[in-house]
Amino acid sequence: MKVAVIGAGVVGVSTAYELAADGHEVTVFERRSAAAEEASFAGTGILAPGLQAPLAGPGQPGKAFRGLFSGKGPLKLGGSLGGSELAWLWKWRRACKPDSYQTNRARLQRLALYSRERLHSLTQQLHLEYDRSDGCLLLLRTERDAKRAETQLPALTEAGILFRHIAGDDARKIEPALCPETALHSAIQLPDDEVGNCRQFTMLLKTAAQQLGVKFEFNRAVAQITPAPAATLLIANEDTPRRFDAVVVCAGLASAALLKPLGVQIPLAAVYGYSLSANIREPLNAPVSAVVDGHHQVAITRMGQRVRVAGGAEIGGRVDAKNPAAIATLYKVLYDWFPGAAQLASNVQIWKGARPMLPDGPPLVGPSGLPGVWLNLGHGDHGWAQACGSARISADLLAGRTPELDLEGLGLERLRR
Repeated sequence: MKVAVIGAGVVGVSTAYELAADGHEVTVFERRSAAAEEASFAGTGILAPGLQAPLAGPGQPGKAFRGLFSGKGPLKLGGSLGGSELAWLWKWRRACKPDSYQTNRARLQRLALYSRERLHSLTQQLHLEYDRSDGCLLLLRTERDAKRAETQLPALTEAGILFRHIAGDDARKIEPALCPETALHSAIQLPDDEVGNCRQFTMLLKTAAQQLGVKFEFNRAVAQITPAPAATLLIANEDTPRRFDAVVVCAGLASAALLKPLGVQIPLAAVYGYSLSANIREPLNAPVSAVVDGHHQVAITRMGQRVRVAGGAEIGGRVDAKNPAAIATLYKVLYDWFPGAAQLASNVQIWKGARPMLPDGPPLVGPSGLPGVWLNLGHGDHGWAQACGSARISADLLAGRTPELDLEGLGLERLRR
């Protein structure tokens, strides 16, 4: 088949590769000038199925709405909220019920485990070399943090995820550079989890896709999709529509605007995250792999010769309007745990990215209900951890095959319940 993929983030590039590997003729349209320029650019890099959880959880609405204006809640206010964002918050609040949270967390973990298997297979098969390291520690500063984390451990056991609840001293043996002056009650060790540079992987997989014949057209914004047995795309500033047998929408936030005229309502919101990346000053003072501060929900990862600190969940505002308080939190957590790790005097890359998130957490992967139009979108801050699995599922569905993973809860019907 002749297939168009809209979007060249890690999800779009992975999808294009899998489709081409199945023998399809694939063209990728990307509005930016290169791949992985938006949500895939500078995230945490953590591939941790055990830490996959929706933002919508029990008790979060009260904390969030109290903290929206104080800046201390799990969801912060980045600017004035429009009607679509208020509607998203209402749906998010409904998804915070305990049963919904447990169900959606299980869906995220299931997809992340499958996706990690596919990532490893591709990395080995294609001999991809990108910055990566093994292992992850969830750091628990206080007994209260530890008790809160313990309530989540049965879900890890049920999902078959290997973990150990270890004392603070044992955590310091795994990550010797952890600052001894920062209180550490205990930690959750996730030895099978890992860190990888999402952008590097995406660029390498793009090259592999091109070798299979995939065409990438950058600076090409899709203006309109017309569904039909042979779907068409109208590209901005072009007069003649392009015809394809199928279109896979992986366009991040732009997906909702493209699908709305077709009657497909996707409640996507930009939930912004922040990161700072800096060169390592002294390797012995830097993390070995990845740590996550369970109190602040900030990750510190080793990216080759750089340290990356990432976190935050901010709704409203613009991608170019950075919140100084959010950036200050990243610096604080880095100083708390690895005060001598990074060269912070110059060349610090500070990034803010819009993560296209659905209110209840899991992405949408599968048919749109319209002929010739397929969905692979809404991964939020889990895109790197779920991209390879979502791509393989998309390729299987387009080929009429039953995917290896149970797709319950990943289809569009979830939004209609």
